[in-house]
Amino acid sequence: MSFHASDRSYMALIKKDIHRLCVDHGFSENTTAEVDIIVAEMGSNLVKYGGGGEFLVGLPDDESLEIICLDNGPGMHEPQRMIRDGVSSSLSLGHGLGAMQRLSDVFQLYSLKDWGTILLSRIHKREKPPHQKQAVLETRALVVCKPGEKVSGDGYWVRQQGDLTWFFLGDGLGHGPEAHKAVMTAIDSLNVTDEKDPVSIIRELNQQVRRTRGLVGCVAVYNAASKGWTICGVGNISTRLHTVIDHKNYMAYNGIIGLNLPGSMHAATIDGEKGQLLTMCSDGIRTRWEMSKYPGIAKCDPSILAAALYKDQGRRTDDMSILVARLNR
Repeated sequence: MSFHASDRSYMALIKKDIHRLCVDHGFSENTTAEVDIIVAEMGSNLVKYGGGGEFLVGLPDDESLEIICLDNGPGMHEPQRMIRDGVSSSLSLGHGLGAMQRLSDVFQLYSLKDWGTILLSRIHKREKPPHQKQAVLETRALVVCKPGEKVSGDGYWVRQQGDLTWFFLGDGLGHGPEAHKAVMTAIDSLNVTDEKDPVSIIRELNQQVRRTRGLVGCVAVYNAASKGWTICGVGNISTRLHTVIDHKNYMAYNGIIGLNLPGSMHAATIDGEKGQLLTMCSDGIRTRWEMSKYPGIAKCDPSILAAALYKDQGRRTDDMSILVARLNR
């Protein structure tokens, strides 16, 4: 869900909608009240310092709510210092960012001078164990429908089983309900498939979505045992693997899943390494961007990178989706 907040008058409506989302998805009264405070503080900062901006709100799973607030304001010179209580760039008490951090299960701030700020707050429905083992792959995704549409023709799917983790990002042709039907039909097929390698998965999808308008999509598979990736895609999904010093682009095959596939397809193989980032973007995100523009962002939660790409590269004339996965070990 996307909420534009150009001035303070919008904040009451945004707060009400996010409150209702929490209630509808079973968050406790106390947690919902804490979400209300987080949204209010984010909105106050957005109007006061950012000159307005945007809220992105989603439920990445059944157990958590994610709120991302972004603006194109002046940014912060020392973002981590600004989180401390009592530190303010205006005449306020300087408790807003500290309160958001305390009420969030995950809270991160990313800001650059003359670029703007991204705030990330993730709130769990139930208390989680304090010491959880870090996942091999940390995955986040951002899906925003074309302005004016109620559903997105983009969608993603992630599955982990044994040593294998599968990633899929798809984009139904066009936008609106029929594009949404195409990508959801593909995801329904992925939920029950027994295929393992990306080429076989793409070919199975081609059969399952024939009665829809079709889609483009990419499948990436990471094997933790062999520490390697296999990737196959059809159409204009931009897929990259980033390391500290460079990145590799995957070149997809021409065609449309459900309408016409190449007669011969082969999966690309790429070695995995700790700290590597997988990014997959639909064509609602411009492709000419460089990680070097965002110093330090690779160390942040993957949602921060997804939000930064949406902020700078989102076309706003189509559905927009970004999947980011970080290889932690």
